[in-house]
Amino acid sequence: MQKGLVIVFTGNGKGKTSAALGVALRSCGHRMHVSVVHFIKTAAVSGEERAAERLRPELEIISFGRGFVKQMGDNLPFAEHQRAAAEALAAARQRISSGFWDVVILDEINNAVSLDLLGIGEVLDLLRSRPPRLHVILTGRDAHPDIIALADMVTEMNDIKHPFARGLPAQEGIDY
Repeated sequence: MQKGLVIVFTGNGKGKTSAALGVALRSCGHRMHVSVVHFIKTAAVSGEERAAERLRPELEIISFGRGFVKQMGDNLPFAEHQRAAAEALAAARQRISSGFWDVVILDEINNAVSLDLLGIGEVLDLLRSRPPRLHVILTGRDAHPDIIALADMVTEMNDIKHPFARGLPAQEGIDY
């Protein structure tokens, strides 16, 4: 019997969501069903959104985020970001308990916890209540120590060199 794993991709380097999407692509290749729930990112048109349309019904991506929190000109009330994170958590809870999905990716949920958009207790409860065969992947910087302790696998992405530091903008097909 396959055991569902809790996998964490964290750290300050690029590649956390990309790694999770790599698992999603691999899973879809095995006819597994994957749901990606964005906790911070908005529903902007991205390469992964376009790919998900082509890979339906095996892959869905749903976005609840309202964008960067307290960064890059964010002027939304904090309560609106909290509401968006609560909506994302409710959607994640529904997908995790549905029995339909094989993999659920909680994209940027670590950020949502570290920014106090969500409480660590409700995330831990969600992970502990998952069906035994369901794989859950959590991405984002600053993974909480309790999530790291609960996880089966944790990978930390370290920022060594990035073109953004040299003033290069995000690249289509690479960054989004």
